[in-house]
Amino acid sequence: MTRYGLRARVITLTLAPTLIIGLLLSAFFSYNRYHDLESQVISEGTNIIEPLAIASEEALEHRSRESVRRVISYAHRKNSKFVRSIAVFDKHHELFVTSNFHPDFESLTYPKDKPIPPLSSTEMKDNNTLILRTPILAESRLIEGSAETEALPVLGYIVIELDLSTLRLQQYREVFSAILVLMLGLTLSGIFAFRLLHDVTRPISHMKNVLDRIRRGHLDVRIEGTMHGELDQLKNGINAMAASLSEYHVEMQHSIDQATSDLRETLEQLEIQNVELDIAKKRAQEAARVKSEFLANMSHELRTPLNGVIGFTRQILKTQLTNSQKDYLQTIEKSANNLLNIINDILDFSKLEAGKLALENIPFELQDSLEEVVDLLAPGAHEKGLEINLKVDRKIPAGLIGDPLRIQQVITNLVGNSIKFTERGNIDIIVDLRSVRDDLVELQFMVKDTGIGISERQQSQLFQAFTQADTSISRRYGGTGLGLVITQKLVSQMGGEISLTSRLHRGSTFWFTIRLHITEITMGDWHTPELLTGKTVLLIEPHIQSASFIQQALIQNGIIVSHMAELPDSPSHNDYVILNFSPTQKIVTKEAEQLVSQALTCAHHVLIGIPSTELALADHLMALYPVKCMTKPVTKKKLLQMMIDTDPVIPLPQPVIATEPAADKLPLTVMAVDDNEANLKLITALLQERVEKVISCTDGQKAIDKAKQQQFDLIFMDIQMPRKDGVTACKEIKRLPLNKATPVIAVTAHAIDGERDRLLNEGMDDYLTKPIEEHILQQVLLHWRQKTQDSLPATSTQTKTEIRADHDKHAIIDWSSALYQAANKTDLAKDMLTMLVDSIPEIHQIIENVMNEEPNPELLLHHIHKLHGSCSYSGVPRLQKICATLEQSLRSGSSISSLEPELFELQDEMEKVVKAARELLDSIDP
Repeated sequence: MTRYGLRARVITLTLAPTLIIGLLLSAFFSYNRYHDLESQVISEGTNIIEPLAIASEEALEHRSRESVRRVISYAHRKNSKFVRSIAVFDKHHELFVTSNFHPDFESLTYPKDKPIPPLSSTEMKDNNTLILRTPILAESRLIEGSAETEALPVLGYIVIELDLSTLRLQQYREVFSAILVLMLGLTLSGIFAFRLLHDVTRPISHMKNVLDRIRRGHLDVRIEGTMHGELDQLKNGINAMAASLSEYHVEMQHSIDQATSDLRETLEQLEIQNVELDIAKKRAQEAARVKSEFLANMSHELRTPLNGVIGFTRQILKTQLTNSQKDYLQTIEKSANNLLNIINDILDFSKLEAGKLALENIPFELQDSLEEVVDLLAPGAHEKGLEINLKVDRKIPAGLIGDPLRIQQVITNLVGNSIKFTERGNIDIIVDLRSVRDDLVELQFMVKDTGIGISERQQSQLFQAFTQADTSISRRYGGTGLGLVITQKLVSQMGGEISLTSRLHRGSTFWFTIRLHITEITMGDWHTPELLTGKTVLLIEPHIQSASFIQQALIQNGIIVSHMAELPDSPSHNDYVILNFSPTQKIVTKEAEQLVSQALTCAHHVLIGIPSTELALADHLMALYPVKCMTKPVTKKKLLQMMIDTDPVIPLPQPVIATEPAADKLPLTVMAVDDNEANLKLITALLQERVEKVISCTDGQKAIDKAKQQQFDLIFMDIQMPRKDGVTACKEIKRLPLNKATPVIAVTAHAIDGERDRLLNEGMDDYLTKPIEEHILQQVLLHWRQKTQDSLPATSTQTKTEIRADHDKHAIIDWSSALYQAANKTDLAKDMLTMLVDSIPEIHQIIENVMNEEPNPELLLHHIHKLHGSCSYSGVPRLQKICATLEQSLRSGSSISSLEPELFELQDEMEKVVKAARELLDSIDP
């Protein structure tokens, strides 16, 4: 649509052609008529002047003025309507005769400095004056054929001045007539255009108005009047459309009324449903609260007996035991821990569903963590006659930062499934390094088995809670189906992915990737590889896959390895013989003795790999022969350490010297409160090894009564107890004068989120979870002995160095924690602290640069992360806490400018650590 209406378009298209054509024709004919009139006047003047020039020849030649005057006067009178003057000039441009007076004869002559032209000429003097000039030639002298026309002598010339006023008037008349004709044409075109408007555009405008009223809802309006041709058809169509719309509107209104009625009923139902949903929501929230309480109570009830099992198992392990007894007890401890992990799995699944599971970021050694898992799962594999192997890429850094417990949990789930669904063959655990970028590594874990496999249809059902591949497998192998779900969610939280490849009856390969940070903290070498370089080993391993893994691990440490499936018939000389028995075959004692005797002929040092189900055979062989036995799977760390321990030529590491001998007890009086007899007995035994006096109570009321009678240095209080719970007992004890300032440590099996904060807010001073870890208990004792430090006797065996480190600088350096992290190796703890102090100037300079010159959050995060890792092994709790706060803020996207207070606090704390560390190190090595 244009911005012009139909009326304007009709008028324009009707009048425009007439106007254009009329203008063109009028201009064309007016122009031609104008020039025709001028040409006609010039022609008439020429017809006058040329005969006069011939008639004046003889008179001019004889200088007869009178005869020339009569001729020109007659011509002037005859053509006086447009002739103004006729003049004759001689050849010298002098006036010879004129028909009447002329005010300016000079304007009629030719230029005197130029010859007279032989031909006639025309000159327009002004718009109303035309001058004609013709030469007077002596034509009578012309002798035929004797001379050219140009050579005739010029006697003079005659000039006529013509008046063009009449001509101009005639021209204007002609133009005016053309304009009148044009206006007449436009008038006629306008008449026809308006007639067209009346017959076409007015009905169309009427139709438009009617349609506009229909559009506004007046469906009863119709187009009236008589119309012609297509307009009549259009009128009928519009009227029919209006009738249809009216009918449709009636139907639609009826439908709307019906829909409104239905909607009103639906809204009433929705209101009822909203009320029901609100009630259901409250019920679900109450169910969630009950679930949380159930999980907490279940955790408490299960952890309480497990605390006794694990604790007393560890106590027995401290006594003199045979190898078999020690292995049995270690298996009990590992199984109890495994059961504890299952409890944690149930809690983890609940946390994962709620999105509240937090991963730790602590330094750990990957090889140790994986070997712990393999050792724990090996008995189950060996009972089914399965080989289980571990291979770790040597390119993987020894020190990593992550959550080792969750990694072990994932491996345990996958390997446990492989053992469950594999009847014969082997299970291989392979860890490869996929990529390294800055301080971040990506690892790929693969768990391969030779089990029943999983079909493509069954694979789609994996990684779903409480399900297995199909119901038949569930009935045969059991299981809750939570393992793979937890595994998938844990891997996802660690920045990786998990998948599998499997074929039915061909085995399965589960693989997953995770991303971990590298730490430069020394994890503590358990052997020196150079000690075994060049040693020769004869490896007897019937299982090819296991032999390949062991052989590769030995060769990487510079050991010369020869592999055979069986012992050679002829003796050979080697430094070591590694004789492995396969769990796939039943081991006969006599045959084993013969093989060991034969192995001793090949080397002086024989190491025997025994399946974890044949520990009695191991004790028997070590009693008969000078050999060392180790349980399979033969892992790298276990094997190399045993080779070093077996060879007396290799210098063994120095024995660990504890900073506080086991016989020394802290001069503390401690009260332990627990309603569970086993738990009370265990914590009492653990405390009696570490403090001078322990008093036990079985409930909160008895603890209050004891607190009224004497003062305690520490109180370990269980939470759930009859008569009076731990929180109530703690509050009443702190109101007593004797124990108003006595620290009360909460000992609970509750492991849900927020429990620690709740207990601390209720008045507890610290928090200890069951099962009780001995090293954590020792740290708690060392931490809270501060209040009684001044009362230590002078004969105490505690060194002055430790007193000064723990008393004067407890808030800066925790030397006991540093020693614990260094496995009670004083030299290693000193080295870790020295490395930390040496790195502080660089960190200080980087902080100054990013604060004052060039803000670089990524660079700052990198170095704060490294410093945080170093603090974890150096016993600097305050500095470690500040680093953790800064690292968390930087990872959440906080700007450097907003962290300036924390950075200043970090610089100040680093200076304090440097000063305190130098004093401490000087006092250790004066």
